Amino acid sequence: MSGIYDHDDFFARYMQMDRSKGLHFAGEWKQLEKLLPDLEDACILDLGCGIGWHASYFAKNGASSITAIDQSEKMLKQARKLHSHPKITYVQADLCAIQEDKPFDLVFANLCLHYINDLLPLFEHIYKLLKQDGIFLFNIEHPVFTAGDQTWINEPPVWKVDNYFSEGKRETVFLDTKVEKYHHTLTTILNGLLKTGFTLEAVEEVVPSLELLDKEVYKLEMKRPMMLLVRARKAEKRA
Repeated sequence: MSGIYDHDDFFARYMQMDRSKGLHFAGEWKQLEKLLPDLEDACILDLGCGIGWHASYFAKNGASSITAIDQSEKMLKQARKLHSHPKITYVQADLCAIQEDKPFDLVFANLCLHYINDLLPLFEHIYKLLKQDGIFLFNIEHPVFTAGDQTWINEPPVWKVDNYFSEGKRETVFLDTKVEKYHHTLTTILNGLLKTGFTLEAVEEVVPSLELLDKEVYKLEMKRPMMLLVRARKAEKRA
């Protein structure tokens, strides 16, 4: 994952975003919350936990333990400050090098997988980390959003989709900073899960919220999906 979140200026701008103020400021939350499994006594792995909003939600809604992982030192420092809880263990680690002995009921990943170049090895590792019938729930930037350079063009605005089938590194601008992400096709994301052994239970594109956006921004955001929600189950044992 990109280390950009530990840059002082970038982190300061990130903390000024509405979504940094709570889950209900995130446009995807209402849809994402409905896809969560029963959290009562659940053992949860929170990948790319950021400043801890989801981990805190899990702890307050019955989870028995939450291992919250992020690569960013600044994110974790803020998470420990805002969302310290006896059920939450914050760990600084790369998402692709997770070392955990206990099996999880839920592996959750919010807006971090588009920083991963090769998703399949991560999917395979997550499969091994889950209990039988465990859930992998994630929110990733939609392939239509990551294709191209993430810009509107022309008037009226049109979303630029370019080189869709050329997967790999894409450079874009986020919070006035050049950021490296990785573009994956819908085929790669969903077939990667199926190839790993997961059963798909839900695939949803995030619909913009009129409650959180003014009318003009809402009209603009309705032109293309920004995020993709996927819920998959470890439903069968692999040889």
